[in-house]
Amino acid sequence: MTLKRTTMAAQTLYQGVQMGERGMTALVTYIRTDSVRVSAEAQVAAKEYITQKFGAEFAPETPNVYKTKKSAQDAHEAIRPTHLEITPDEADKYCKPDEAKLYRLIYNRFIASQMAEATFNSVRVDIDANNYTFRVTGRTPLFDGWLAVYGGSDAKKNKEEPEKEGDDDAGENAGILPEINIGDQLKFIKLEFAQKFTQPPARYTEATLVKAMEEKGIGRPATYTPTVATLFARLYIEKDGKALKPTELGCVVVDWLIQYFPEIMNTGFTADMEDKLDDIAANGIDWVGVVDAFYQPFIKVVESVRANEGAENRIKPVESDEHCPNCGKVMLIRESRFGKFLACSGYPECKTIKPFEKPVCKCPKCGKDIYKRRSKKGKTFYGCSGYPNCDFVAFDEPTGELCPKCKSPLVKIKDVVKCSNRNCH
Repeated sequence: MTLKRTTMAAQTLYQGVQMGERGMTALVTYIRTDSVRVSAEAQVAAKEYITQKFGAEFAPETPNVYKTKKSAQDAHEAIRPTHLEITPDEADKYCKPDEAKLYRLIYNRFIASQMAEATFNSVRVDIDANNYTFRVTGRTPLFDGWLAVYGGSDAKKNKEEPEKEGDDDAGENAGILPEINIGDQLKFIKLEFAQKFTQPPARYTEATLVKAMEEKGIGRPATYTPTVATLFARLYIEKDGKALKPTELGCVVVDWLIQYFPEIMNTGFTADMEDKLDDIAANGIDWVGVVDAFYQPFIKVVESVRANEGAENRIKPVESDEHCPNCGKVMLIRESRFGKFLACSGYPECKTIKPFEKPVCKCPKCGKDIYKRRSKKGKTFYGCSGYPNCDFVAFDEPTGELCPKCKSPLVKIKDVVKCSNRNCH
């Protein structure tokens, strides 16, 4: 789920869901916090629930307490369910799919966090076969503990088990093994050879970017989603599958900022500023002095850059393979805040411009080309090049054909062609 979808689902769970006779019910506590503190009342309720559903041995003698990091927003307790009697299965009846998934995650994680530890035997198995020895390491379960929330210690059911830094089981051989005894005859299934190469660090996804921001002290829970949304809206990054890839514009802007504002363009500055703002709020430090200490040297650099820097820092246009349909000169690939476009190199004498992307299909209304475009708010849509004479627009990829039933445009959604008219079946 993207940050935007997750945030919207979380907001709905916090504000309330219409639940039949219960009426409007808030399902989770305040969502814009990274605190792990749990109230005493919630711990008591969790222990009663765990004892009734799983047994007394699954509830620890004393409640589990987790250390909240220094930079956490601890004015609110951890995100948790507000009513343990409303199970995920019960919530599924009233919640939309995204809300139901998120509620199940929050509910299960909270219950698991208040349960006894899962225990295992660490196992190393040496397998002799045809004068070769194969080795596998893993764990055999002794007591399910918190894993019972996720269906027990079956490895396939425990994708939500958190990774632990420095865990001896970490690695490609980590896993839960069945009971094995000396002398057992194991069934041969297949033999595989694998060649591996050093890979560069993976690009950030929305989730890993937020995790990195959290670890480095950049921003707060309430600012993670707006920060990433702004990067998309200003075309500094774009999606490449699930990964986030910097655009040419983004690279130019970052290089320019690092060149002229090196003190600001580092994670230490942001984290230090967050600490100062916390001191202002908690310890009554004079905020005017803090702001002035930053602003005075900063504005001097800004004025210097304004006076000395010009268009040489902008993206240089690149020649394309196309020629202007009006004057015949080479079309240049230029970039604006709405994306790339083709412009005649004869500007300002010739002001011809064209979309950079190849047309998606022909307009089913007027027959002209349809292009993929982006709105001022960064939302993708498909529009006819004949605008404003033709007002065709679609938010899913059009096929260029009309529905045989209602004559609405046919669109492609996940490789499935459907009518854009939701009332047409």
